Amino acid sequence: MRDVQERIERHIDTLSKFTSTPGRGTTRFTYSKEDLQARDYIKEKMKEYGLQVREDGIGNIFGKLEGTLKDAPSVLIGSHFDSVPNGGNYDGPAGVVAGLEVAALFSKNHIKPKYPLEVIAMVEEEGGRFGAGLMGSRGIVGLLSEDEFKQIKDKDGISTEEAMASIGLDSTLPKKRDPETIKAFLELHIEQGPILEDKNIPLGVVESIVGLTQLEVTVTGQAGHAGTTPMDRRHDALVTTAKIIAQLPELAIGEGTVITTGRLHVFPNGANVIPEKTEFSIDIRSSKEEDVLNVIQKVEELIESYNGHGLQTAVEQSLYVPPKAMNQEIMSLMKEKCDELKIEYSPIHSGAGHDAMVFADFTDVAMLFVPSKSGLSHCPEEWSDSSDIANAVSVLYEVVKRLTEVE
Repeated sequence: MRDVQERIERHIDTLSKFTSTPGRGTTRFTYSKEDLQARDYIKEKMKEYGLQVREDGIGNIFGKLEGTLKDAPSVLIGSHFDSVPNGGNYDGPAGVVAGLEVAALFSKNHIKPKYPLEVIAMVEEEGGRFGAGLMGSRGIVGLLSEDEFKQIKDKDGISTEEAMASIGLDSTLPKKRDPETIKAFLELHIEQGPILEDKNIPLGVVESIVGLTQLEVTVTGQAGHAGTTPMDRRHDALVTTAKIIAQLPELAIGEGTVITTGRLHVFPNGANVIPEKTEFSIDIRSSKEEDVLNVIQKVEELIESYNGHGLQTAVEQSLYVPPKAMNQEIMSLMKEKCDELKIEYSPIHSGAGHDAMVFADFTDVAMLFVPSKSGLSHCPEEWSDSSDIANAVSVLYEVVKRLTEVE
C-alpha cells in the first residue's frame, strides 16, 4: 500500500495549496477561487481513475463508476472540501482523498461492480462562507429547498446563486437526489480529538454522531457617542451580548454537552461608538437529543430575558440535526475487515457534526476516523498520518467491494 500512501500525500499536499491564507492554514470558502482550484483538481483525478464526473445545482461533485446492474442505487463515499477560516489540510479533504483512492484501486484491479460506486466531494459543510453548515449534503437529501438556497447570502450580501455563477457553476441544475438512487454512504474523517492518538490505535469505527444545533442571535440597542453618553443612559448591544455569552457555559447541561460562540459581529464597529447591534452564533452539541432540546430552551429563555429597556433580542435556529446512530451491519463489516487486515481499531463516538449525519435518515451510513495529532483540528497545526489514511482506504476498499457486490 506504499503507492496508495504516496498518492494520499500528494493529494493532500496539492489541495493544501488552494488556500486564500498561504502560510496561515487552509482557508477555502465555498464558490471561491480556491474552491474552483480544488474542484478542478478533484474532477481531474476522478476522470483519471475512470469515473464519470458531474456537478449538481449546489456545486457538489460526483464521480461515478457504473455497475452492471441497470438503474441500481450507488454506494457513495467521500466528504467535503471546504474549510473553516485558517483551518487545516485534513478536515474534509482526507475523506475525499480516501474516496478517490478507493476508486483508484477499483481502476487498478479492473473491478466492475454490480452496484455503482460514486466518489462525492461536497460543499459548505463547515458553513464558513454562508453560515449554512452541511449545506451540500442537506441539498442532496432535500432538506434545503430551492427557495431557501436562493435566499442564503454571505456576509458581503452575495447570494449563493451569484457566487456559483462567479466560478462557472450552474445553480439551475437539480439539487435534490432521489434517495432510491443511494444504497449507502461511507465517510472517512479525521477524529478532531485526542482519543485514538492517546490509545495509539490507527482507526476508529464510529458508532454515533453528536446532535447539534446552531442559533443566530441578534441584539439591537442604540448607537451613541463614546464620550458624551452617560453610562446610565446607554443601550449598549455589545455589553448585553457579553453578559449573555458569559452565562452560556452554565447552561451546558447533560453529559458531554458543549456550547460555543465562535462568531461575533459588532455594528458599527467603531472605537468611539457605542455598539448599536451585534450578531453572534451559538453552537450547541450533545449525544442525547433531550439534552440538546433542553439547552436550546434555556438559551432562548436567557436571551429573551434581556429583551426590553431599550434593547431588542432575536434568535433564529439556522440548523438542527439530532444525534445519529451509524448502520450496525456496515459497522460490523468494517470491524470484520479490520480484523482480516490486522488493523487495530476502536469503537468511537463523534463529538463533531458530519455530512454522514444528514444522510443517516435517508440511507445506510458508516464512518471511519483516523487519529489527529495532539487532537488538534480547525487550525493550521491539524495533521493526520498518511499511513493511517492508507489503512482506512484498505478497509474502505474491502467494504465497498462487499457493498457493491463485486464478484
